[in-house]
Amino acid sequence: MMRRTSTILLGLVLMASTGLGQGSPTMTVIQGGAFVPLYGSDSAEVAVAEFELDIYPVTNAEFLAFLSENPKWQRSQALRLFADGNYLAQWAGDAELGTGMDPAAPITSISWFAAKAYCACEDKRLPTMDEWEYVAMASPTAANAQADSVFNQWIIEGYETPNTARKKVGGNFANFWGIHDMHGLVWEWTSDFNSVLISGESRKDNDLDTSLFCAAGAVGASDLMNYAAFMRYAFRGSIKANFSVRTLGFRCARNVEK
Repeated sequence: MMRRTSTILLGLVLMASTGLGQGSPTMTVIQGGAFVPLYGSDSAEVAVAEFELDIYPVTNAEFLAFLSENPKWQRSQALRLFADGNYLAQWAGDAELGTGMDPAAPITSISWFAAKAYCACEDKRLPTMDEWEYVAMASPTAANAQADSVFNQWIIEGYETPNTARKKVGGNFANFWGIHDMHGLVWEWTSDFNSVLISGESRKDNDLDTSLFCAAGAVGASDLMNYAAFMRYAFRGSIKANFSVRTLGFRCARNVEK
């Protein structure tokens, strides 16, 4: 009962600090479309079907509530097969945030397995990489801001800013879709984070042995939008599903019911 009460109080803190609650929507519908991802060869478009996405990344308070209902994902209980030694490392205990941790800040130091389990408990799922990138190319005023140099410069500067993971969710602009914090807060897990390898074929050469890794994508990074995307693909290619990184969080997605 005490743990449940603490969870409720943390939830109230989150609502007060971010403006959530009181009937505020937690997800929004992303209209389907197509775009050319960084790994696309010969300008091949990728189709993205309509889906729903969380407006904000999952917070410390929300993940704490999940842990109270799913103790197998608590720090002392999680199997190392599914969460490495850095899992929730900054927490004071299984059901206690660490000193200075803001309940309204994004949850980090969680593995892909833990993030996937959280989304499943919400009857949701992790977004695919293509879905995430499709939403991430939106500025506050345009669904596709690939040609907006000011917007892309802001993204690059955000990647260079330290300690952004300590900030509250919702502090960055709402983009064209009404989604906050796609940039400038934390990296985010996707369901298929490690599914893309940039090969020699996509670079129109045959040097497969030296190019089958994400860094090969830098060859095509000719503008700021490509460079920012390359950094994300390179980061995804450097991690494994049981890794827990202090700058890596997540948000959930859901299929649109027809």
